[in-house]
Amino acid sequence: MSDDLDDLKRAFDAALPRADPDTRAEAIALAMKNFDCAQESDALARQTSEPTREGGVFRGARQMLANISNRGFLTATTAIAAVAMVALIPVLRDSQPPEPDIFIPGEGARTVLESAPVADPAPVVEEVPEAADVLTRDAPVVSTSRKFDPSVRQSGPVNQGRPMADPSPQPPAPPAGAARNRTIAPASPGAGGGISLETGVLNLKHSAPAPLPDPVIVQPEPNTEAFPEADDNPIKVTAESPVSTFSIDVDTASWAFVRNALNRGQLPPKDAVRIEEMVNYFSYDYPAPEGDAPFATHVGVSDSPWVEGTQIVHIGLQGILPEARPPMNLVFLVDTSGSMNSVDKLPLLKQSFRLMLGQLGENDTIAIVTYAGSAGLALEPTKATERETILAALDQMHAGGSTAGQAGLQQAYATAAKMARDGDEDAISRVILATDGDFNVGISDPDDLKDFIADKRDEGTYLSVLGFGRGNLDDATMQALAQTGNGIASYIDTLAEAQKVLVDQLTGALVPIADDVKIQVEWNPALVAEYRLIGYETRALKREDFNNDKVDAGEIGAGHQVTALYAITPVGSPARMTDPLRYAAGDAAPVADDTGELGFLRLRYKVPGEDTSKLIETPIMADAAPLAEADWALAIAGFGQILRGSDLIGDWSMGDAIALAQGARGEDAFGYRQGAITLMRLAQSLQQ
Repeated sequence: MSDDLDDLKRAFDAALPRADPDTRAEAIALAMKNFDCAQESDALARQTSEPTREGGVFRGARQMLANISNRGFLTATTAIAAVAMVALIPVLRDSQPPEPDIFIPGEGARTVLESAPVADPAPVVEEVPEAADVLTRDAPVVSTSRKFDPSVRQSGPVNQGRPMADPSPQPPAPPAGAARNRTIAPASPGAGGGISLETGVLNLKHSAPAPLPDPVIVQPEPNTEAFPEADDNPIKVTAESPVSTFSIDVDTASWAFVRNALNRGQLPPKDAVRIEEMVNYFSYDYPAPEGDAPFATHVGVSDSPWVEGTQIVHIGLQGILPEARPPMNLVFLVDTSGSMNSVDKLPLLKQSFRLMLGQLGENDTIAIVTYAGSAGLALEPTKATERETILAALDQMHAGGSTAGQAGLQQAYATAAKMARDGDEDAISRVILATDGDFNVGISDPDDLKDFIADKRDEGTYLSVLGFGRGNLDDATMQALAQTGNGIASYIDTLAEAQKVLVDQLTGALVPIADDVKIQVEWNPALVAEYRLIGYETRALKREDFNNDKVDAGEIGAGHQVTALYAITPVGSPARMTDPLRYAAGDAAPVADDTGELGFLRLRYKVPGEDTSKLIETPIMADAAPLAEADWALAIAGFGQILRGSDLIGDWSMGDAIALAQGARGEDAFGYRQGAITLMRLAQSLQQ
């Protein structure tokens, strides 16, 4: 019995010419000779790992293939191909990348609904759990339950390749489990290859890349930082306005913020640069007070490094440092709102308080009040020696919620009042507010809040503010609260800054030696044509405020220093910026003066707890020698004026500031001054 294949074989055999045995033998002999030469051996056959005896799996397989018939061979190969196709199609189908959540307008586009039932469901292509609601390009491929409805159509041409992003605003993503429309472009004839998910037919043509989803753009958090706005102090003509009055300032927040900005590769905003705080960040070698005076007053005069023909009047105050620190009642008012959820905010705050805790003793009492949406007492008044209890309360604080700042302040002051009643009558009461300044709930009138803080200040409880973090730092609010509460405002951006403020300068930060300290200088028009106060723009007072004891001013803490600088233009100097008035005889021809006084310094302060101020007066002599380390103060003041973009320092540059600072660095025990020089060099690079 024969079949078509046997008939075809006989036909081939009949058509082909018969082989010549002699020619075949010659060809085989020549082939064997060439093979032996190629193997570089004509004596022995090439050795192999195959056994010499009959046997082995592969030898048996070869014998089976040699003896199999054509029909059997075709039957076997067809069966193998069918099994491979059945096993391969599901694998290739599951490995297809998910279609992006995009809309491709075009004729024949098919709408796909994810995770939602339809009225007339079509056959299910894939069935998997709904957990994979959102897919990304680089995430593992997880199929979602998709149901195809062929009745839905869209008109218009089909986009090819990657779709363009829709310029219109995109709606928010739906919640998990909600229906989401997705469209995919239908396969056109000859357009691409791959396996059809509907038919399972394998198309061996080149497959076009599947459209990729548009990248998700995460909008950055808005920057809501706020700083007190104040123009630079102008040049004043002595004959027209001879008196200058301002409140002292011992805050250092501005320098820390400037440093943070420069270390981030950014020049600080102009209003963030407060020159007096930059100068007062550093210590100076001022002589200590003698006798019972709470502080000593020093005055020096030197040539200005900025404008030739002008001079600098340098005023320095040095507070007394008591031998023994009085006991303290401290209420930590901690902002735990959602805005504090950052590594440089609440976590840094906890670490900073840990450092401070090591400086407190058995006579000190601590309480912790937190606020976020509502205020609460996180730690009852506890002796500072109960370290584990205090640290446990700190560790339990977490950020979340809105910022009910006013409620927190009220709770903190109530706690401080209770501690004052129950504790040592000589103890100093202070609320320490730690926040990013983002007060957004509960403050209906900022003036009412200031009045509330002022009333508590008059009752003996002061307020200090520690700022943390960037992005929504409300420095303006922090400054206003600290000034009203007779406290200091510091910005903590690193643990090293916390060490300086809360460890090295703890006594000065918490123990006041003089309240409502005001400075007034009357300039002599016979010797001084013009003058300008450098910095203190946010601390300016009216002339009549100096003698008014009801007007609030800054405080000086134990061991604190205060530095103030005036730039003056002597009479007759070519550096004068203003012209004399034609009709003012006093300005045109100043009265001769033989006193040698450039001006007269008056200073008022109150002993803490008293209502009446005391007066200190000191003449400013023209021949006064420069104060110690004056050049360093001038280098920092010049640095600040450059950052503020001042046009009153001539062509003095950042390079000049660096050179002056390097020559005046002096003893630098903790590297603060070298760090300032590094910041100047960094600012110089950022300006180019």
